[in-house]
Amino acid sequence: MAALTDPDLLFAPETRSLARDLYAGVKDLPIVSPHGHTDPRWYALNEPFPDPAQLLIVPDHYIFRMLFSQGVRLEELGVPTLDGSPVETDGRAIWRRFAEHYYLFRGTPTRLWLDHVFEHLFGIEEPLTATSADRIYDTIATLLQRDDYRPRALFERFNIEVIATTEGALDDLKWHRTIRDSGWNGRVVTAYRPDAVVDPDFEGFASNLDRLGEITGCNTGRWSGYLDAHRKRRAYFKEFGATSSDHGHPTAETANLSDAAAEDLFNRIRSGSEDERERKLFRAQMLTEMAKMSRDDALVMQIHPGSWRNHSPSVFQRFGRDKGFDIPTRTDYVTALKPLLDCVGLERDLTIILFTLDETSYARELAPLAGVYPALKLGPAWWFHDSPEGMRRFREMTTETAGFYNTVGFNDDTRAFPSIPARHDVARRVDCAFLARLVAEHRLREEEAHELARELAYSLAKKAYRL
Repeated sequence: MAALTDPDLLFAPETRSLARDLYAGVKDLPIVSPHGHTDPRWYALNEPFPDPAQLLIVPDHYIFRMLFSQGVRLEELGVPTLDGSPVETDGRAIWRRFAEHYYLFRGTPTRLWLDHVFEHLFGIEEPLTATSADRIYDTIATLLQRDDYRPRALFERFNIEVIATTEGALDDLKWHRTIRDSGWNGRVVTAYRPDAVVDPDFEGFASNLDRLGEITGCNTGRWSGYLDAHRKRRAYFKEFGATSSDHGHPTAETANLSDAAAEDLFNRIRSGSEDERERKLFRAQMLTEMAKMSRDDALVMQIHPGSWRNHSPSVFQRFGRDKGFDIPTRTDYVTALKPLLDCVGLERDLTIILFTLDETSYARELAPLAGVYPALKLGPAWWFHDSPEGMRRFREMTTETAGFYNTVGFNDDTRAFPSIPARHDVARRVDCAFLARLVAEHRLREEEAHELARELAYSLAKKAYRL
C-alpha cells in the first residue's frame, strides 16, 4: 500500500531536485512555535490524551465547520453546548461519522495535516474511510495509552524547542506555574491576550474590568488605574515566559487621543455606553495603548484583525466562541494604523507583527508598510490562508516589496497539538519550493537559498518573537 504522503509533496517537477536539497537542510530543524492555542494543562499534568475523537475532532474547528457545512450537526460531533444539553459522547461513534465524511477534505490543508498525523505519528498508511474507521480508531486509541504518546513525550518527539500558548488577561496561569515548578525541561511560555478587557462588546466586559481590578489591586474604575492594571498583568505574564501580546480585533483601526480625551472616553465606556462609534474608538485607542506598553516592556505585539467573529448568532448562543463561524472581512491597514504608526511606528526596538485575512491587502498595503516602518513585521499566511496556496500567495505578493527579513517565519496558530509538525512541514516545503523557483529564475544564488530556507524555517521566528 502506498504511503499517505509523498516525499516530493508540494515540489514542482521543474525545480524538484533543488527543492529536495533545500528541504533536506531544514526538515529536521527544531520547531519554534511562537503563537498558538494549545492547552497548557496538557503539559502541566502530562496525562494520556483522551480517545481519538476527543483529540483530533471535537476541538478542531477546521474539521467540524466542514462537516457542519454538509449537514452534520455539531452535537453529533461531540461539540459541547453552553447549557450542557446532551451531545454525542461516544468517541467511536464520532470517529465513524468523521470517517464517513473524510472525503469532504480532499484538496484542503486539513487533509494534508491529518494524513501526515496518521502516517508519521501513528504509523497508519491505510486511507481513512467508513470501512477502515474502526481499525484506525483502535490503532490510535491503543497508542494514546502509551507513555511515549503523552504530551511531554510528544513535545520532545516533535522536536519543539519552544511553544507559546495564549491566555486571557484574567487567567491565573496556574498551569504555567505547574509546568515551571515541575522541573520538566520543555519550554512552554504564555502570551498576553487582553481582548476580554479591552473590547466593550466582549461578553461580561464590565464585570471583567471589575475582576481585573481585583486581581491587580488597581482601580479599574479610573483610566489611569485601568492602564496600570494592564501593565501589572503584562509583567505577571512575563514572569511565565511571555515575550508577546496578542490582539484579536474586528478591524485594524487605531486612535491616538489626548490623555484627557482618552480618560473621558473610558469613563463613558465604563458606564456602559451603547454608542457603537465610542466602542469602536475605545478598541482603536487600546491598540495604540498596547503598542506604547510594548515599547516600554518589550513584549512583541501581534495584531490579528479582520474576522467577523461568531457570524451565526444561533450557533454562538448554543455553542459559544470558536465554533467555525468566524468569517474574514475586508480590512484597511494604511488609514487604520496611521495613528498608531504616528506614535510608535519609527521605533527600532519595537516589534508589531501584522496578520491579515484579507489577501488583497498584501501587495497594496501590508508589504509597503512593513517595507518601510521599522516597528512593523508581517506575520505568515494565517487561518484560512494557512495552506500551500495561501503560503505561496503570501510569498509572491509580499517579497518584492518587504523582502524576506520583514517577515517572521512561520507559526502554526493551532489548538490541534498533533498537527504542529505537519503544519511546519508544509510551510517548510512551500518555502523551499519558492526559493528553488527563485534560483531557477536566476533571482537568487543557491547558497543564499540554503541560508534563507533556514531563516524561514527557524531563525526568523525565534528572532522576531525574542525567543
